[in-house]
Amino acid sequence: MNMKELLLKKIADKSVVVGVCGLGYVGLPLAVEKAKAGFKTIGFDVQEAKVKMVNEGHNYIGDVVDSELSQIVKSGMLSATSDFSFIKDVDFIAICVPTPLDAHQQPDISYVRDSAVAVSKYLKKNTMVVLESTTYPGTTEELLKPILEEGSGLKCGEDFYLGFSPERVDPGNLIYKTKNTPKVVGAIGKDATEVIAAMYRAVLQGDIHEVSSPAVAEMEKILENTYRNINIGLVNELAQLCHKMGISIWEVIDAAKTKPYGFQAFYPGPGLGGHCIPLDPYYLSWKAREYGFHTSMIESSMMINDKMPEYTVSRLGDLLNKHKKSLNGAKILQLGVAYKNDIDDYRESPALAVRELMDAEGCAVDYFDPYVSSYRFHGKTYNSISGITAEVIKKYDAVIVTAGHTKQVDYNLVANNAKAVFDTKNVMKNIAKRDNIEVL
Repeated sequence: MNMKELLLKKIADKSVVVGVCGLGYVGLPLAVEKAKAGFKTIGFDVQEAKVKMVNEGHNYIGDVVDSELSQIVKSGMLSATSDFSFIKDVDFIAICVPTPLDAHQQPDISYVRDSAVAVSKYLKKNTMVVLESTTYPGTTEELLKPILEEGSGLKCGEDFYLGFSPERVDPGNLIYKTKNTPKVVGAIGKDATEVIAAMYRAVLQGDIHEVSSPAVAEMEKILENTYRNINIGLVNELAQLCHKMGISIWEVIDAAKTKPYGFQAFYPGPGLGGHCIPLDPYYLSWKAREYGFHTSMIESSMMINDKMPEYTVSRLGDLLNKHKKSLNGAKILQLGVAYKNDIDDYRESPALAVRELMDAEGCAVDYFDPYVSSYRFHGKTYNSISGITAEVIKKYDAVIVTAGHTKQVDYNLVANNAKAVFDTKNVMKNIAKRDNIEVL
């Protein structure tokens, strides 16, 4: 029996043992779904705290159901370890580690490289390896393949299959989760693509779309997020122009989206957040320079979005001036530091940059976020106040809304008691009395 036949048989009878490298926002939900589908799953992570929590059945990711995690851990279908030697026991390995930017806005693929090196030491024949981390086109074939072959002594396509399948997790999405979000799979060779796609079909409910190569799948994910980046950059620029013209950009967008075709609504804000959308265009523009190509439209949108925290603080300063206050010495309450509403994820959140800029201007800033009790940014730790009351709100010279949480924040209470409000997310649009409210 050849490798393809063997793996398809093991997928069919669910004897494949799954390994997931990286137990973060992508890896843990994937590990849970694999285990729920009847595949024994081992999660790998270098952070002992995460390993301990998983093995105790304690969840730390918003999109994972506590009771489900606890049950599959107790049943023995899911376990976690920091010992990568257990890679030798798995037949399918998903690499789901972070791919951030470094201090110079260059791709930092060290986590991917380190994971590949660790996997290569214990990689056995007849194993599927899939990279899920967002990265630049070419990573799977140019970086992973040589590392895995050299470290294991095995041959890609003959001894193991290698592919790329981008994660598409949308934290906090109530409709689309890991289970039902369509999956794109591109691998090195048709057999590899077929087998890896079969593995995902055995676990997920969403469609599995096969493409001709890992590079196509890598570029596909970049396109998804660059599309959003550019369109958000467009509305952020228009928001600035509309403000100068005395026009509400929010009303303009609401009017435009009544068209049933040819328009998708995007909204302005204090910047871009999340692990992928702000980062992916940087990956693409970096890779494009290898070919002597400048992604001018993409880079323009990046510049606009990167400047939004500064624009936001400038607008806050203008608002304070109307109340005969300056930024320096002003007491500011910041509402929300997560990168999107109703989640606890603050990765690349523009709210953090806004806070840093307010601090630099001499503001005395407190924040409240019901989902994020504390966070670290540029080596500093920040803690949320315990709650907001009328008395608390009245203490501040201004309130700035930088995350549009729809739950656990009483915006009527804020509007009725704040001296001034700068609403960058338009969450207070339904509040009738608006004399003290300014919108981005």
